[in-house]
Amino acid sequence: MLRTAMHQQRRSFKETLNSVLRAGLSTKKEGSRRIPFKVRARPMGLKAGIDPAGLNKLADDLDVEAQAAKRPRR
Repeated sequence: MLRTAMHQQRRSFKETLNSVLRAGLSTKKEGSRRIPFKVRARPMGLKAGIDPAGLNKLADDLDVEAQAAKRPRR
């Protein structure tokens, strides 16, 4: 379609592409209303006494242990 428009308008590929992009981005489609995205929070279901902030530290510790187990012993 771009090549056809290039030949019809006698313009370069770059000029044609830029004009088509500008036209497409500047128009709003009628009847297409976007539904706003909503994040629905849910409880994590953690047992009492478990600190959710400490879960990253636990994951890091487990990763360090796994990497240490992979290394050959000297």
